[in-house]
Amino acid sequence: MNFVISSATLLKHLQEISGVLSTSNTLPILDNFLFEISDNQLMVQASDSETIIRTTMDVESKENGKICMPAKLLLDVLKNLPDQPCTFSVDMDKFAIEIAYDNGKSQMVGFDGDDFPKTPTLEKSSSIKITGAILATAINKTLFATGVDDLRPVMSGVFCEFSPESITFVATDAHKLVRYTRTDSQATGSSSFILPKKPLNLLKATVSNDEEVLLEYNDSNAVFTFGSIILVCRLIDGKYPNYEAVIPKENPNVLTIDRLQFLSSVKRVSIFANKTTHQIKLKLAGSELSLSAEDLDFSNKANERITCNYSGDDMEIGFNSRFLMEMLNNLDTNEVRLEMSEPSRAGLLMPSESKENEDILMLVMPVMLK
Repeated sequence: MNFVISSATLLKHLQEISGVLSTSNTLPILDNFLFEISDNQLMVQASDSETIIRTTMDVESKENGKICMPAKLLLDVLKNLPDQPCTFSVDMDKFAIEIAYDNGKSQMVGFDGDDFPKTPTLEKSSSIKITGAILATAINKTLFATGVDDLRPVMSGVFCEFSPESITFVATDAHKLVRYTRTDSQATGSSSFILPKKPLNLLKATVSNDEEVLLEYNDSNAVFTFGSIILVCRLIDGKYPNYEAVIPKENPNVLTIDRLQFLSSVKRVSIFANKTTHQIKLKLAGSELSLSAEDLDFSNKANERITCNYSGDDMEIGFNSRFLMEMLNNLDTNEVRLEMSEPSRAGLLMPSESKENEDILMLVMPVMLK
């Protein structure tokens, strides 16, 4: 099996899919790229057994065939080559690979392409078309709120809820929660599933805003198709917690404040917070917000006052400053609204003005004040 391809083109495609490669594979074959040629089309595939990503490109080749090539070695060779045509010659009996370029050649040993894990086929699947911009925004807004607890795997992914009216993405780690809804994308029927974190990170890195993404899914797998890339991932099995039940409905105390001013203040005050709890205190009275933090172990403390727009009863409430900063960083409006009911109930953070067809709600649990 021989083929000719530009080193820069091949490197670009390999880098797009190399994010799925794992450093601790249980199967040694997964340290390789699967190269498969069919009618002058080269399909390259990488996998970590849970997620499979493949890309296709045109090549010059007179025969079909498939072989596994060592991923790290191949990437290192291509990174150090200037853009030029490379001729790959593969001995299918010994799995010997030779790469010839302008001023030399390199040789490596591959593996039988048939040993590479097969891609699961989707039976009884549903599908939805979604723009790359909406998908990338949904991932960016929710991914930071996913959990890292191995004992609760359902919380380590993003919950997707599709209906004929809207699509909703939810992430929570039990301390914070984000719900992102779009009404300008709809599915034909109602369905829900949990997408793992790794394929979402891969999508975020590879999908471009102007591409249309076809998402097909059934009970066990999801397939994303866009451009020259197909990504197949196994869904997280389990029942997602009833997130609607934890969102407080009555929140009479409402703080409206400039997002960047609030974020800078939280950043400065949190430097003096306790390094374990990261607790900062918000004291609301009239049109003034006081932020304070104290670390009794080192006799460190700080406080700041900002003018704000506040309607409701005077109150003091504690939050984890890291959670507040993450949320404020992931909102992009000038002003934000923090709605609260009482110091022991969750606070709701949202943009003061919603964009068209978009609804975003972030919930943060309070930290009990000493």
